[in-house]
Amino acid sequence: MRELDETDRRILRVMLREGDLTAAQIAERAGLSAAPCWRRIDRMTREGIILGRSARIDWARLGYAVRVFLRVTLDKTAPRAFDEFVAAARELPEVVTLQTLLGRVDVRMDVIARDLDHYRRIYREKILPLPHIADLESLLLVSELKNDDWAPV
Repeated sequence: MRELDETDRRILRVMLREGDLTAAQIAERAGLSAAPCWRRIDRMTREGIILGRSARIDWARLGYAVRVFLRVTLDKTAPRAFDEFVAAARELPEVVTLQTLLGRVDVRMDVIARDLDHYRRIYREKILPLPHIADLESLLLVSELKNDDWAPV
């Protein structure tokens, strides 16, 4: 993969802050003219650096005021524990993030709920029945102080 230069990184920083801008608007904010900016965006897209644009959703505005991070350790004695757990967890609409980790914890899940009572029902009726859970830790989000969505550029 080719090394990114400072201009590429400026474009990416603008896109991370405001993902819905046109190429001309990105160019203006990054200090370029539109055509070279569009070519750089196109090249980074073809190279797989830019994977697409997506919406960031404010779940609280949609009535989901509670967000809980679950750290799951799986029973590794079952041969297909990981695959079966992930397949079942992917089916839950309240699970908005599902990540695998190295270390003591195998999976991290972000779960959204309308309120604590709703979360309690999700936890009892949907999370606890997931297959092959050996240990489960819930961390309730109190406030988000910073979220740059992976912005080291």
